[in-house]
Amino acid sequence: MALYSEKVMDHFRHPRNVGVIEDADGVGEVGNPVCGDIMKIYLKIDGDIVTDVKFETFGCGSAIASSSMATEMIKGKPVSEVLTLTNKAVTEALDGLPAHKLHCSVLAEEAIKKAVKDYYDRNGIPYDPAQFPEEEEEGGACRFR
Repeated sequence: MALYSEKVMDHFRHPRNVGVIEDADGVGEVGNPVCGDIMKIYLKIDGDIVTDVKFETFGCGSAIASSSMATEMIKGKPVSEVLTLTNKAVTEALDGLPAHKLHCSVLAEEAIKKAVKDYYDRNGIPYDPAQFPEEEEEGGACRFR
């Protein structure tokens, strides 16, 4: 059995939605240089719909594939639905990740949620803080689930 699924390899070799949205409505960055994976997600939101999403990821193939798949999964969706995206859903959409790479899908989920929180903060939209990942201290340990 191959270590990586065909979908992981496809999203690694041909990532979707790579880049920057200069006038993004929300930006979320997660990761830790110690882990070697850093993700930045940019959202463009119009009328509560994610109309565009881009990412920049510094990391392994699983991190790039997770970022690519996650952005595909939220494009065109209402923000309320975007907040329901889980790392498990990203992993399943990729037809699985090796156990030691599951943290990549966690980072994708957290980056998206941070971008939505940033959008809420910029626009004064109230939210339940429990919907969002806890803030990590700069240089803190990587969190793996």
